[in-house]
Amino acid sequence: MAKVTLGNTGITVEKNSFGALPIQRISKEEAVKLLRRAYEHGISFFDTARWYTDSEEKLGEAFDGIREKIFIATKTGASNAEEFWKDINISLGKLRTDYVDIYQFHNPAFCPKPGDGSGLYEAMLEAKEKGMVRHIGITNHRLNVASEAIESGLYETLQFPFCYLATEKDIELVERCRAAGMGFIAMKALSGGLITNSAAAYAFLAQYDNVLPIWGVQREKELDEFLSYIDNPPEMTKELSAVIAKDREELLGDFCRGCGYCMPCPAGIEINNCARMSLMIRRSPSAAQLTRETQEKMRKIEDCLHCGKCRSKCPYGLDTPALLEKNYKDYREILAGKPY
Repeated sequence: MAKVTLGNTGITVEKNSFGALPIQRISKEEAVKLLRRAYEHGISFFDTARWYTDSEEKLGEAFDGIREKIFIATKTGASNAEEFWKDINISLGKLRTDYVDIYQFHNPAFCPKPGDGSGLYEAMLEAKEKGMVRHIGITNHRLNVASEAIESGLYETLQFPFCYLATEKDIELVERCRAAGMGFIAMKALSGGLITNSAAAYAFLAQYDNVLPIWGVQREKELDEFLSYIDNPPEMTKELSAVIAKDREELLGDFCRGCGYCMPCPAGIEINNCARMSLMIRRSPSAAQLTRETQEKMRKIEDCLHCGKCRSKCPYGLDTPALLEKNYKDYREILAGKPY
């Protein structure tokens, strides 16, 4: 059984943790059952956010009465102190607790610091002094903000996308966190569904003993797959190395990670799904990708205003309108029955 200690926080947990974004999509009954099953089989770290609609509420229901036996990380997307206090109080109420183990600024466009005029970091410190927050963290998709957070010495954890499609700069962040005594929480460990071999994903991350992956789970079958790795962790074999090499060759470059920070679209395009449809339909084909409803969503790309808002908000610097157009063209070819 592999363990991870998050920097200097003292939080030590099993190397599998539960990303609770997907449980928004299932009923409360299903979510509670899934969360309790995860806990009963060894998972004790659960990551959620105020932005994840009813995810916090479902965690609160699942762990009522056993709060001290688990670790909860949640996030605020507040832009000022007033919003911060509103968020944290709502989160504590939904989670049925009086403290959060790690409270994170949720993908801010800048690195909150004392005296920056936003009042965010000052509010976070006050919340920590009051015992509402045990440890201060930050999540991001931008290398420059993540790098600044490490350099600042103000944060105890960094949550950042990290998987076997990582660049040298991403790996450098992991090592810098280790040197700084910061915990590193890996989101998008399956690259938003584009990585379909979870054993390869786990084996890659297992090489970094300071990295805690959070797996987004919404089905019992998915959970059981990760639970099986607790007693039988996948090791980096020649076969898994070959899977990773093939995926890196196919996926490295300009592809949509599905993070959704380009949303909402003024034209109503579901960008975070439409801009990656071509890859999704090839890598994990599903009848749902060809339904009338999905076809209508893809057809919305014709309504693109070319306003540039999605391009300006993309943390990966993608030319999103061009990517949408490319995916739409490819999708129509697939519908027409042309070979993949």
